Amino acid sequence: MQTVGGPAAGRARAAHGRPIDDISNDKVNEAQPTDPARRDGAPPDADTGRPVERPPAEPGPGAGQEAGAGAAAGPAAAGPQAVAGVSDRAPAHATAPDAELFLGVMSGTSLDGVDVVLADLSAGAVRLVSHLRRAFAPELLTVLSALQASNRDELHRAAVAAQHLARTYGMAITELLHRTGVEPGRVRAAGIHGQTVRHRPDAGYTIQLNAPATVAELTGIDVVADFRSRDIAAGGQGAPLVPAFHAALFRAPFARAVVNIGGMANVTGLPALASDLPVVGFDCGPGNVLLDGWIARHQGKPYDAGGDWAAQGHTSARLLDALLQESYFRRAPPKSTGRDLFNPAWLDRVLGTCDPDSTIAPVDVQATLTRLTAVSIADALRRFWPHAHEIVVCGGGAFNSCLMGLLAEECAPRPLNRSDLYGVAPDHVEALAFAWLAREHLARRAGNLAAVTGARGDRILGAHYPK
Repeated sequence: MQTVGGPAAGRARAAHGRPIDDISNDKVNEAQPTDPARRDGAPPDADTGRPVERPPAEPGPGAGQEAGAGAAAGPAAAGPQAVAGVSDRAPAHATAPDAELFLGVMSGTSLDGVDVVLADLSAGAVRLVSHLRRAFAPELLTVLSALQASNRDELHRAAVAAQHLARTYGMAITELLHRTGVEPGRVRAAGIHGQTVRHRPDAGYTIQLNAPATVAELTGIDVVADFRSRDIAAGGQGAPLVPAFHAALFRAPFARAVVNIGGMANVTGLPALASDLPVVGFDCGPGNVLLDGWIARHQGKPYDAGGDWAAQGHTSARLLDALLQESYFRRAPPKSTGRDLFNPAWLDRVLGTCDPDSTIAPVDVQATLTRLTAVSIADALRRFWPHAHEIVVCGGGAFNSCLMGLLAEECAPRPLNRSDLYGVAPDHVEALAFAWLAREHLARRAGNLAAVTGARGDRILGAHYPK
């Protein structure tokens, strides 16, 4: 068992202690504790200090257990079909000799921290062993936020930030393995997405800040990273990449849609198992990114917990109509987007045109932005995946009660549920996807879906950095 004083932890501490210029406070390297106020505003558990997630309405028996409960996700009685081959496994089972352990590390466009999962991918199943979430240190968050737009000396600053990110990833991985009692040598590889700061497939590139060689050195674990570049080299969008995993996880005898609401929102259209239709996937527009930016500007909060502020306001039909004039919403897939388009400057331009005298109250802007996310998702489903009989929601936006209510309203009469009703917590899905993509890379299997990204064909994704 890897101890706190073992080689991997020692390497992480040694690297942490080395100053890196341009980010003056060394606290940028420190893994921050999980924010006790999650996006749903749930209070922390009195024993563990972790937030207690609000369960979805009327879950069926056997669905939605917390990580580490050791219970397999079974089909709900008279409810939605649970995910086949997905279960939460107690950490002790990870020591089984046939366990095929992979790590998935995800930090998304919401810039709200790092999610790390340890998964057993043996026997064609996806079993969550353990998970850890860490917020970014404030100094690192400031630098990452600034790097979302062109600025002074950004090449150097991006390289420095990538090293800090790698140390954050490395320490989170080391802590998770220590807590779980799993030695680094048991882990086949870590799939690490990195932090997107530019996504320009139209110009032939995408940039996810990362230093995978550093993570491999700190942890003693093979790393697979840079997943998007190969798809773009083949003429694709490089995004979204999760539809292949969604298809492995959520496909059913009937058509489904999986909606991931992170900084951006993306849709995966899953045909019925017996259907000849291809899987569909695309980014449909902003998810949490505009909501987070607006509440940070007006209330100094990182996000609208539970959508409570938005729920106090009223939708401005005038502003909503102006926002929906963006041509991206009507563009047919394959398509992908990011902060390069949907950012505070974009919002300010729309506000300056439709509300030059600032007559719309800030709380009503927040309500309208929340409605925009719901409307743009529902409209994308109507336009590009009208086949769905039910909708599964994952990502941080699934914890926004106001947004979920609006989305259910916009998508009615189709049922809409959080992914934990099907056995996978909403904030674990993307990290699990990158653990799975790392496994696909090592097995020399394609990780993209060309029909989704527009690439010339399916490709093996990622670059391998041995330990």
